[in-house]
Amino acid sequence: MTRVAALAALSFMLILFLGAGDDSARFDRLGHKLMCRCGCNQVLLECNHVGCEYSEKMRGELKEAMLRGDSDNLILQSFVQKYGPTVLAAPTTTGFNRVAWIMPFVALSGGLLLVVLVVRAWNRRRSASAAVVIANTPALDGFRRRAREETEI
Repeated sequence: MTRVAALAALSFMLILFLGAGDDSARFDRLGHKLMCRCGCNQVLLECNHVGCEYSEKMRGELKEAMLRGDSDNLILQSFVQKYGPTVLAAPTTTGFNRVAWIMPFVALSGGLLLVVLVVRAWNRRRSASAAVVIANTPALDGFRRRAREETEI
C-alpha cells in the first residue's frame, strides 16, 4: 500500500512540476519575441554583430527579469516601456495594432479584385473590337488583288 501511495505521489509531483525549471526554453521563446535595437532588424537572440552594444545588454535584462520571476507579459511590457513598441518582433493584437495584422489581407484582396476588374474590361474591349466587321469596298478589293499579285511567286 505504501508503494502505491509513493508511486501516486511521485506521479503527482512529476505532473505538477512538468516543465518547471525549463528556463532555457522560456528564454528562447521570449528572446525570439524581441528585436535587437542596434538597427540590424534581427530578432534579439539572432543578432550576430560583433560588439553589438544592445544585444548583450538586452539579453542580460531578459535573464535578470526571468530570475526575478516576472511573468512573460510583464517582461515584454517592461521592454516596450524601455525601448518602445518597435522592440516587439510582432505587433500586438490589441488597439490600433490590429491594422498591422489586417491590412496585408485587405491589400491583397483589393489587388486581386482590381486585377479581375481590369482583365474583364480588357476582355470586353477585345470582344467589342472583334465585333467590328470590315466592310467590303471596291478600294479594299483593289488592295487585296494587288497584294495577291505582288506576293505570288
